[in-house]
Amino acid sequence: MTDPSLKTQITDEMRAAMKSGDKVRLSSLRMFLAAIKTKEVEGATARELSDDEIRQVAAREVKKRSESIEAFDRAGRDELAAKERAEREVLEPYAPPQVDEAAIDALVDEAIAATGATSVKEMGTVMGAVMAKAKALGQVDGAVVQAKVRARLGG
Repeated sequence: MTDPSLKTQITDEMRAAMKSGDKVRLSSLRMFLAAIKTKEVEGATARELSDDEIRQVAAREVKKRSESIEAFDRAGRDELAAKERAEREVLEPYAPPQVDEAAIDALVDEAIAATGATSVKEMGTVMGAVMAKAKALGQVDGAVVQAKVRARLGG
């Protein structure tokens, strides 16, 4: 027997959260399914998303939560930041694994050596090389990569 699709698993977990009364998990999974549905119907033809595409939607939703947490923390809105953290915790298992800092540093060093980049003017070339290799390893935040490349190239 094959494993059920990721979308089926999410729906089943939403039902379980409903039965157990876990309101945070329930609302987070509902929002996630809505984001999946939106992605399925956008464009010229509506279609089911693959598990990998669903993981990309999850990654985008996790990133949104992380950005909201930063904004709420800066504004001193601890209760809203806590809510976003709880939602992010629910969604993170569905997102592709994050590439760790050490691996990103190694990719940046490797790309700079391979491209021979010496200044910030060549940042685009280095970013392209890093992001192409990073995709094979998992999910990576482009802003983190950009900051590391800029720092190494003296920007």
